[in-house]
Amino acid sequence: MSEVNTPSQLGGWTRFVTARPRLSLLVTLVITALAVFAGSGVADHMGSGGWEDPGAESTYATKALEREFPASQPNLLLLVDSGSRSVDDPAVAAEAQRLTDRLAAEKGIIGVGSYWQTKAPALRAEDGHEALIAARIEGGDKDAMAVLNRITPEYGGAQGSLKVAFAGPVAVGHEIQETIKTDLLRAEMIALPVTLVLLVMVFGSAIAALLPLGVGIVAILGTNAVLRGLTEFTDVSVFAQNLTTALGLGLAIDYALFIVRRFREELAAGAETREALGVTLRTAGRTVLFSALTVAVSLAAMMVFPQYFLKSFAYAGIAVVLLAAAAALILLPAALMLLGHRVNALDLRKLLRRRRDGSDASAPREEGAGWARMTKLVMRRAPFFALGTTAVLVLLGLPFLGAKFGTVDYRQLPSDAESRVIQEHLRDSFAGNPGGALQILTEGAATPAEYADYRGRIAALPDVLTADGPVTSGTHAYFTVLPKGEAVDQDTQQLVRDIRAVPAPFDTSVTGSAAVLVDSKDAIAGALPWALAVIVVATLVLVFLLTGSVLVPIQAVVLNALSLTAMFGAMVWVFQEGHLSGLLGFTSTGDIETTVPVVMFCVAFGLSMDYGVFLLSRIKEEYDRGGDLDRAVVFGVSRTGGLITAAAVILAVVMVAIGTSGVTNTKMLGLGLALAVLMDAMVVRSLLVPAVMRLTGKATWWAPAPLRRFHERFGLSEGESAPAAADREDPPVRDRDPAGV
Repeated sequence: MSEVNTPSQLGGWTRFVTARPRLSLLVTLVITALAVFAGSGVADHMGSGGWEDPGAESTYATKALEREFPASQPNLLLLVDSGSRSVDDPAVAAEAQRLTDRLAAEKGIIGVGSYWQTKAPALRAEDGHEALIAARIEGGDKDAMAVLNRITPEYGGAQGSLKVAFAGPVAVGHEIQETIKTDLLRAEMIALPVTLVLLVMVFGSAIAALLPLGVGIVAILGTNAVLRGLTEFTDVSVFAQNLTTALGLGLAIDYALFIVRRFREELAAGAETREALGVTLRTAGRTVLFSALTVAVSLAAMMVFPQYFLKSFAYAGIAVVLLAAAAALILLPAALMLLGHRVNALDLRKLLRRRRDGSDASAPREEGAGWARMTKLVMRRAPFFALGTTAVLVLLGLPFLGAKFGTVDYRQLPSDAESRVIQEHLRDSFAGNPGGALQILTEGAATPAEYADYRGRIAALPDVLTADGPVTSGTHAYFTVLPKGEAVDQDTQQLVRDIRAVPAPFDTSVTGSAAVLVDSKDAIAGALPWALAVIVVATLVLVFLLTGSVLVPIQAVVLNALSLTAMFGAMVWVFQEGHLSGLLGFTSTGDIETTVPVVMFCVAFGLSMDYGVFLLSRIKEEYDRGGDLDRAVVFGVSRTGGLITAAAVILAVVMVAIGTSGVTNTKMLGLGLALAVLMDAMVVRSLLVPAVMRLTGKATWWAPAPLRRFHERFGLSEGESAPAAADREDPPVRDRDPAGV
């Protein structure tokens, strides 16, 4: 390894990272090993819910009913099959009652009731051979999962002459959790080898290809440890693990591609190892740090929502972004310092080129020539490409105007999943929907006549199948309302609003699956402007600090939003309307889960900013050096076009692997984000950005004098340092940009 004295331009950070590279690697390995231990079994401590608003009316009613009337809020159903005998047979009733009593004695289970106790028609199958035991597992999602795991072996399957199966929200949530754990392992087994092959194709060097994977694995393991720690203090959704894997690999590859590419470029231009690494960290390293900050801010916007499902994605996203950046700026430079020119070892592409045509792989070639030609064409026809591309993107997003929003239910699971099969059987075999009942909590003294009058008005509402009650306890009471339709369909949601509008001589609050959904939608609608404000303001400020321009940050916000239209349009066309459902293997529910578009927007916007920062930093660098806008845009696209496209393709592979999940939400998240990153890299960055910059011309970089002075003092760009050899005029250099083919 060749070393030279550190030039004066090398800052303290470079000296810190490169002074003891072996020690840096050893410390990283020790921390990673501790993270493996700390994060083991993290999925077992996560929840499968988190869609409810903690401050909503439905949440208040649920807690009050659990306290005052434990039997009113069952979240666990035991389907008891008596075989050929009637459930009213005395022997069956006696055996079922003993089973009910056993369940009532279990720790953590309250409010146990059954058909044999109440004779409620809703708890008896229409054929008379099945009936239900209803119970509530107290506590949060984690507690419920622990109790269910404990009792399943004792109560499932054959119980004397009866046969028992589990249903209800807790059973469905448990199977979703287990399915995600299995799917995530499969996704990693698919994504890692495919990603390695693609990295070898991009870098050529097998040694260089292993570096991004190492950064990604460190980021994923570290994030699992962070999430495991958070589960001790707050609820964390199991769905967040999918984001950890996707962003851990995706962003690690992005950052490592950018740093390794710049390092190899400097080596090829004649720099020594330490000097090349110093220039790399001052330029690409700063851009990576800046990019990580922009992505983290976009993901942090989910913290403004009250649902812990959305907060969980913010926890996982922020952790994995910062850890990926830290690994790329500490672990990766240490490895590059030790490798030096050996980072180009085992260049498989050279061998393939020699075997194919006998050519010399070391022959000079022009860097990014294809990207340069395409960019010049786009800029010559800027109005056509700007208007045409915008029109296509808007057209692709039009289906989202018809979006309908719902919540997670058993239909998220594969059609052969046990809890889904049982839930569908309950739907078809029992009168009404025993799992979709609404409860109305009343507080305040009332007479029997007032209760009867109120119940009559509720029973008269459209879409009410039955209205039972009241069950009273002091000044508290509750009514149970069975809707005619599905638990959370549009008619049942409207029924919630209708019930809440019915006047009563006492205080009322409504809960149940549909009520939770209505409140969740209202909470998201209320917090969404704040989340958008966080993203937009942060983007404007950060891009201004990078570019010093007033117009470029506005362009970044608008173009990033346009890059997401295809994703949102496909979300509705495919998953809501059911197109391609047979091919992709899911059941369309006729709506989109309320929180998923929020997650997808924040993640996709952050990834778009990731690619945007890479491109803008190189454009700004060249513009500062020469003042020629057209040349700067061509330079930026030619230097980053192949890099961004390669990174997007690899990230899309990871997302598609996530999208092979049997859970519909996870499938939508993976496939939707894959489409978004490809559209951003191949359409927006390649066509729309050059066209728009050509149309805005010199005004692109305008800023008022006070803001210019502010940027000169506090701004950041790759061009701060003296240009390195590889950034001067563009001599043809061997393998100068492996990602720019």
